[in-house]
Amino acid sequence: MFAFSLTIFWGACLLFLVQPLIARFILPWFGGGPAIWTTCMLFFQVLLLGGYAYAHFSISRLKPRQQVILHLSLLAIAVVLLPITPGDQWKPTDGSQPAGHILLLLLGCLGLPYLVLSATGPLLQAWFSESHPGVSPYRLYALSNVGSLLALVAYPFVVEPNLARQLQANYWSIGLVLYAGLASWCGVIVWKRTQLTEVTQAAAATEPGPPTTGTQAFLWFALPACGVMLLLSVTNKLCQDIAVVPFLWVLPLGLYLLSFIVSFDSPRWYRRWFWMPLLAALLGGVLWKLYDAESHPEITGEATLYLGMLFVACMICHGEVYRLRPGAKRLTGYYLSISAGGAFGGLFVAIGAPLIFPDYFELHLALYLTAALILLVLRLDQGSPLQRGHGRWGWAVLLIGLLSFGATLWKIAGNSLKDSSIVTRGFYGVLRVNTVNGDDPASKHLTLQHGATIHGLQYTGELKRKMATSYYSETSGVGRLLRTLHPDHPRRVGAVGLGAGTLAAWSQPGDTFRFYEINDDVAKLANHTFSYLSDARAGGAKVELVMGDARLSMEREKDQQYDVIILDAFSSDAIPVHLLTLEAFQTYQRQLRPDGVIAVHVSNRYLDLRPIVYRAAERMKFRAANIDDNDANADDDGVYTSDWILVTRNEVLLSQKLIASATTEHGSTPDNIQPWTDERSDLMRIMIAAEGSFLNWLQGK
Repeated sequence: MFAFSLTIFWGACLLFLVQPLIARFILPWFGGGPAIWTTCMLFFQVLLLGGYAYAHFSISRLKPRQQVILHLSLLAIAVVLLPITPGDQWKPTDGSQPAGHILLLLLGCLGLPYLVLSATGPLLQAWFSESHPGVSPYRLYALSNVGSLLALVAYPFVVEPNLARQLQANYWSIGLVLYAGLASWCGVIVWKRTQLTEVTQAAAATEPGPPTTGTQAFLWFALPACGVMLLLSVTNKLCQDIAVVPFLWVLPLGLYLLSFIVSFDSPRWYRRWFWMPLLAALLGGVLWKLYDAESHPEITGEATLYLGMLFVACMICHGEVYRLRPGAKRLTGYYLSISAGGAFGGLFVAIGAPLIFPDYFELHLALYLTAALILLVLRLDQGSPLQRGHGRWGWAVLLIGLLSFGATLWKIAGNSLKDSSIVTRGFYGVLRVNTVNGDDPASKHLTLQHGATIHGLQYTGELKRKMATSYYSETSGVGRLLRTLHPDHPRRVGAVGLGAGTLAAWSQPGDTFRFYEINDDVAKLANHTFSYLSDARAGGAKVELVMGDARLSMEREKDQQYDVIILDAFSSDAIPVHLLTLEAFQTYQRQLRPDGVIAVHVSNRYLDLRPIVYRAAERMKFRAANIDDNDANADDDGVYTSDWILVTRNEVLLSQKLIASATTEHGSTPDNIQPWTDERSDLMRIMIAAEGSFLNWLQGK
């Protein structure tokens, strides 16, 4: 048993270590948005289904020795195909069809190794069950999930902070070779059991238990599907609001796996009387948070609520799946159904939902389907207290509650769109154009909203239409810079992130404003709904638009000799990490004039990005001036508070009154904060720790 346990454990570790590892590799190539991880998860779920299907076919159609030969042959080919790191030929040339490009990249670099590893659990459990009749194999499934969970926990806390990406990939490749050796050990054990076939046939002939019913098969599929829908929806929510980093990928996934571990270890851990009322209370809390979506609470409370709900819901889904488990004879078909449900949930969130819903309403649907499915499970279970002749009123209350829950979710979804004149959804998120103060011509304006964050504002009246608003006002850091820098001759400005095009309001005749934008929907809205770009062109400025990831575009371009590079690319409230690494700043420096300026927008509710920019400036021997505009123009609806950092070697510019008078001292940067690099980035140290608790504990406070 030791050989099987060790091989299953190690295979699960490799299976889940490679997920954040490969996603971390490709994250900078596709804009750093939340959909990258969702697309990766879709690939992992589909390949997991493929691995389980292969295991089911192998066990049901091949003799034991044939199974061994096939599995070890596939493993040998996978080892020959190492390493898994994608080369530069996989880098996208533009921002079109990112989901398809990601899936093709993952298939080409990781397809066979991941497929073979995915088959480990059901295949080796079946081998174990055949060679050890009468011994339950389900604890091996729990052990597999323990290995997966340990790998996920180790990645953000041990692997990522201490190993560069290429070293991570190299060590993983060594781990796959070790796994091949362990699998060969198990294969030798199976090969030597000359009476394995007879034992298997005898066990199959005497195994008790009725055949699988259609209801069982449906629940094996539907319950895991709801679990994955909740997993990906909650992960999307956290990444939109904070940042797209491995920690916020693995935390929800770790809780999801933990629910598998607890549920499949023993029936004693899952008790309906405890978990179901707890879920009802948490669903009520999530419902309130969705209703009160406009508020911006500290992250600890909101994340705890969503993650707690995810874990409890998955405990119920997986606990019920375990309660409906078949005998060992139908083990691989059972796992195949679970995997198919997971793949369907991933496919729906990654591909289906963006085509069906104008906003991230898959979370609302997943919440409702989970509640409805739980009631269905109770209705079908003859052992349920509600089935013992006195549950009529109980069912009435539960059905009324379910209908009320669904109606409230529907109303919340509708209310979120009622003020939006335009809503578009694509790979890079949801964009909404809202009309504000429509009855007052003097204050009527349009806002461009991405997720929960405003990314541009423009008044519609002629008097204020060309005014720089929101984070780009006269008193903002970038406003002061553009009012000061070369007012007497044309300037060349590179802007990373387009938004509504508000920065073009600062253009002068002869200026060149070159915007880098990865989202086609943003470009369409800036050109056709907002007029900043057209007004700038009409005023004599040259406005250029480069589509694709800004960093990749700058790396391919000849030196642009910019006077200013403005970094203002956000995905909702989350900054794409790859735009703030030391390598990124070195690319910006190459495109900058010797006396030029890099202006970095660091306003954020959850992350203190300033130390990262200060460290990068120190490493490049630049000065960094922080301009905090949090008190200026507080009564003006069109002006938002903002934080900007100006990074430059131009001491004369920083000494100008308009900039020097607003510069605030940033103090010393803590020694434990290092500049981000493409190989390493530590989100935890720059999280804004709220009153207490989890974040403070994580940061060692």
